Amino acid sequence: MDHARAAISNLFGGEPMSYTRFSIARQTDGDNSHVEMKLSADDEEGGEIGRPEHLHANVAQPWRTGKNLCFLVIAAVLLLLIGFLIGYLSYRGRMQLAAKCLEGSGKCEITPTASYLVDGDETEEEEIPGPPVLYWPDLKNLLSDKLSAKHLEDSLRQRANKYSFEAGQSEDESMASYIHDQFNSFLLDKVWNDEHYIKLQVRGSTKNKVSVLEDGKEEDLETPDAYVAYSESGSVVGKPVYVNYGLKTDFDKIKQSAIPLNGTIVIVRAGKITLAEKVANAKEAGAVGVLMYLDPSEYRNTDALVPFGHAHLGTGDPYTPGFPSFNHTQFPPVESSGLPHIAVQTISSHAASKLFSKMDGEPCLPQWRGGIVVCKVTLSSGSKMMVKLDVNNVMVDRKILNIFGAVMGFEEPDRYVVIGAQRDSWGPGAAKAGVGTAILLELARVISDIVKNDGYKPRRSIIFASWSAGDYGAVGATEWLEGYSATLHAKAFTYINLDAAVLGMNDIKISASPLLYALLERTMKGVKEPITNLYNKVGSDWVKAVVPLGLDNAAFPFLAYSGIPVVSFGFYDKDAEYPFLGTTQDTVENLKSINNLYTLLRAAAEVAGQIALRLTHDHELFLDFGRYSEELLAFQEKFLAYDQDVKELGLTLDWLYFARGDFQRAADALRRDIANSDRENKVIRRALNDRIMKVEYDFLSPYLSPKDVPLRHIFFGKGSHTLQSLLEHLHLLKTSRSSVDLNMLREQLALATWTIKGAANALGGDIWDTDNEF
Repeated sequence: MDHARAAISNLFGGEPMSYTRFSIARQTDGDNSHVEMKLSADDEEGGEIGRPEHLHANVAQPWRTGKNLCFLVIAAVLLLLIGFLIGYLSYRGRMQLAAKCLEGSGKCEITPTASYLVDGDETEEEEIPGPPVLYWPDLKNLLSDKLSAKHLEDSLRQRANKYSFEAGQSEDESMASYIHDQFNSFLLDKVWNDEHYIKLQVRGSTKNKVSVLEDGKEEDLETPDAYVAYSESGSVVGKPVYVNYGLKTDFDKIKQSAIPLNGTIVIVRAGKITLAEKVANAKEAGAVGVLMYLDPSEYRNTDALVPFGHAHLGTGDPYTPGFPSFNHTQFPPVESSGLPHIAVQTISSHAASKLFSKMDGEPCLPQWRGGIVVCKVTLSSGSKMMVKLDVNNVMVDRKILNIFGAVMGFEEPDRYVVIGAQRDSWGPGAAKAGVGTAILLELARVISDIVKNDGYKPRRSIIFASWSAGDYGAVGATEWLEGYSATLHAKAFTYINLDAAVLGMNDIKISASPLLYALLERTMKGVKEPITNLYNKVGSDWVKAVVPLGLDNAAFPFLAYSGIPVVSFGFYDKDAEYPFLGTTQDTVENLKSINNLYTLLRAAAEVAGQIALRLTHDHELFLDFGRYSEELLAFQEKFLAYDQDVKELGLTLDWLYFARGDFQRAADALRRDIANSDRENKVIRRALNDRIMKVEYDFLSPYLSPKDVPLRHIFFGKGSHTLQSLLEHLHLLKTSRSSVDLNMLREQLALATWTIKGAANALGGDIWDTDNEF
């Protein structure tokens, strides 16, 4: 034992260090608890019995012991300092990598919001042999390199020399078969079709007719080939009244002019809002019919063109509202409340000009005149002239096909991005359906090629969808959503709409969920057209120019009905509408009149492709869940103007403000959870991503029936439950207090408050982390 001590002492300085010896001496009374401590080197001059003398000659002196202890302390401090420096340098390197990721100039695997603070567990999945990981900059470059303007041109040529692709008819089915075959040729992991049996209204055997009745004679004004689906069939007669674009404000001006609208046939020009919304406003005003034309000042070279349209204020099959149209026999005979039950027909601007020339009443306001030289609002008080509208549309049952292909994810195949485009069109539909279909096929080809041949392993799946009956109000897309609503809201986390992506060249039109603003901005910075990037084209304030989604956009039901974030992106000209949309002249040849058509097509494809790939590439979903805090704050600032008026009614807006604050705190809490989580832990990462992807869905008011109010989104839906409707009702407190419905206002406040509070609770996480306190 002594030799061992000597060896240890030599190790720490060549001399044996002092040690302490404990001895327990039993006392005479049997108590052995007394402890005697002796310092062997300090308290014994002559050494211990039995200890070799040579050891005592080398026992360390106290000053030498203190010196060695000092060395030990210094060595320990140096070791700690070295460890700290190593850790700091490692952390700094990860931060630099994250910064490069933010700039898009470095190699990174995860989103900019994921901060590389955690090294991650070294699971077997990370060590499986295979191709090297594709970092985002490399993946982005692969997409750009592989997209081909030639392939886009070839796909668009499928529309050449074809007159119509009407839903459920032969050309539509042939195109569906072609797309199905293309998906198979691209070696997509899954290819399938979805059948729906729907009711459509089509033109009857006799064309519709617009005529003028005067002095007992009937003069034909126009017998157009086009028609408006879901118009009321039959004949109606009424005095003509011009109401500009058919906006509610336009009808208010007519009422202020004391011009009666009951029993009239309203004339409106295309633009600003959908035809269905114009018809709904006319019906509310008491009109019995609506005529719409393309104004030559906005739609150039269209004097003789008559557009196709539909009058259903909604999406999907109006005879199975809220239900999927898999089989009509399973449902009672119901219809959508959005059906107008008034006659509607489109006419040419030439016919509209002729009709105006026969009207002898008040002239149009200067801002209402448009491109028609002679513009009158109505007839003189003594005029007996009437307009007669004959609608001969008939209802038919049709089978339609939606075609799907999928690239399966490697980590979470049950979470997917959907990229979709309308396939059908009443006319040739080159711009309306051909452009989107061409981009869809090109993205399917390129993304599948990147996965199959370049080693990209998307974490989540990408679904490519070709919809039918889009011309009738996104029927194919809506029926799919209704058919699989219980599944889709929990699994589909983004829809990318490709319809009408190129209608011009000078400006960019964007409609999107706020959750996708950040990703869209990042994407535009990385896509050039053809010289500068798209972000420079839209400017830093591009969010202010975002166009609200309308009923004519196939992305609308995804957002307002299913609560799935959406983005719709395309090129157009602010100053001139694409004149041929929805007409028989929407041909490939006319579309080619747009300069740099295929360059624009390729740029639109690259935007959509980058968004889809980024959402399937990163660990954390690139959805900006905090953006809705800003949207709620913007509404709160508008509500503040009515604070005192509401208090005078015995109500308060405070609970609504508190709910907004709760959502803000929940968003902050989720950011902290993300920052403090182990992002390499797949279970934790999936749980966090599920909280992110449900944000949009949680803004669908849970207190409303999807059957009665299908568009339940409080930001983008339709109905009294929306924040916009609440704002309009509050505005009556300033302008027409007697029109305020107190009970309705109470309900609106309750619906808005608890929907926002519910969204905050869901964002906050587990049930034990939430409560019903504001």
